[in-house]
Parts: sequence; structure tokens; C-alpha cells
Amino acid sequence: MSAVSSARAAAGFGGAAPSELHAQRTNRTPRPQPRRSRTPFPTVSVIVPTRNEARNLEIVLPAIAAVRPTVHEIIVVDGASTDGTVETAKRVLPWVRVIEQTRKGKGNAMACGFAAATGDVIVMFDADGSADPAEIPAFVSALVAGADFAKGSRFTPGGGSDDITLLRKSGNAGLNGVANALFGTSYTDLCYGYNAFWADLLPVLDLPPIDAPAPAEGMLWGDGFEIETVLNCRIAAAGLKITEVPSIERQRVFGDTNLRTFSDGARVLRTLLAEHRRADRRKSSRRF
Repeated sequence: MSAVSSARAAAGFGGAAPSELHAQRTNRTPRPQPRRSRTPFPTVSVIVPTRNEARNLEIVLPAIAAVRPTVHEIIVVDGASTDGTVETAKRVLPWVRVIEQTRKGKGNAMACGFAAATGDVIVMFDADGSADPAEIPAFVSALVAGADFAKGSRFTPGGGSDDITLLRKSGNAGLNGVANALFGTSYTDLCYGYNAFWADLLPVLDLPPIDAPAPAEGMLWGDGFEIETVLNCRIAAAGLKITEVPSIERQRVFGDTNLRTFSDGARVLRTLLAEHRRADRRKSSRRF
């Protein structure tokens, strides 16, 4: 049964104290062999999916670029913005990499960013200004200390939120319970998109190929907002080492949230059930 531990913020990428990292590795499947050396001083790629986030990027990109130790690259993945998001990104941070996603949906944007990343570590970062770039070193420190996946949490000691409502908090707690029962985890914040992982784990995620054609209707599984839940489930099902990192969520700076409490909660629940069936099928196929 997998366990999730908490890592407090560290001053540098390699600065987390071992006593603060108590994640345990599951034994369901062997850990995939990394395709590159895991160094104590990894290069870091930050993936920022965007759709009409020009005003927020004026704040977010300089803040990410100011992180020390230095972030290796920032990749903005745009989804057909009409407000000058791409132009703003290049103006605010001339060395930023800007790419266009190949289909629609946040999951596809993330997959495109993952495929383009050149860093040892990949950080998932929302463009709305709610996440604190100063926490990036704590995520990286958790990975350097031995985690495969660093999971941001607003509900572990040291975390918090200025944005979440009581209704959403209650729903999140219920979905955590379902996830933990299905996958043997101890997540405290399933529905939070601030995460980091070693780039050599990309094959484990098994996301839809970025060059696959879009279906005539709907989206490919994993292309939508279910992406965070899909990643959390697949990392857990692979028996990898997960460490929770305390994170403070702020309110969105500009614009309106796309979150819809009931419909998004139902989608997360469907995702948990679908991913559990997928994990069972994969385990059954390995027996024969």
C-alpha cells in the first residue's frame, strides 16, 4: 500500500532534510528505469498552459524567472488565445519558449509541454497567479530527496488556500477518500494541479500522443481537465514514491475561474473509477 508524506519548503533544490521526507514506495510493480541520471542539481522545466491569460502572465512569468536556484526553462503552451497571450509572454520574458497545443483541453496542453521539456524535472504550473513560484525549490528538493512525484497539497501542515470554498473543500475531502481507498494512497489534496516529477517518468504516464488526431466529437481521454487526477492515479498505480509538498493557494489574479464545483467533481469521480479499472486490467494482463 502506498503512502504519501509531507515535505516542508526548503531554501534550495537540494535542501530538504531527510527526516522531513517519509514517503514509502509501493511494491505493486517495479519502478521504471530512468532514462537519464537523477542528479542532485537537476535542470527544471516549468510548464504553463494558457488560454487568454495575458494579464496574468505579466505577473506570473517574471515571478517564475526570479526563482533561485534558476529555473532551466519556462514553456508556455497556448490554446488558441485571443487576448494576446503569446505576444505578452514573449514581451514579458524574451527567453520563454512558446508552443501551441495540438488539440484542445488542459491535458493536451500539458502533454505538449511535457514532450517539449528538456529539463531533468518537470513542474506543472497554472497561469492564473494562484500558485507561488517561490515554492518550486521545495518541490524539487522533495524529488532530489528520493521522491518520484512531488504532489502539492493545500491541506497538509504548512499548506493553505485563500480561494477554496467550504463546499469545494468538502468535495475534495470526499474524492480524496475515494482515491485513497481505490489506490492505497494517503493523498490529502487530490484536486490540486501544482505538481512536479522526474522527466524520466513520462512513459509511465502514457498520455495520448500529441500528434494523434482529435476525435470528431469530444476529446481523447486525458486531454481534458481530468489530467491531474489521471496523473495522480497512474503514478500511484505504478507503485512510485510520492511526497506531498505544502502549498499556499492564492486567489486568481485576473479573470474568472473555469472550475464548476458539481460537474468537475463528477468528472473527477468518473476519472477515479475509470483509472482504477485501467489499473486492474493492466495488473490482470501481467499475470498471463
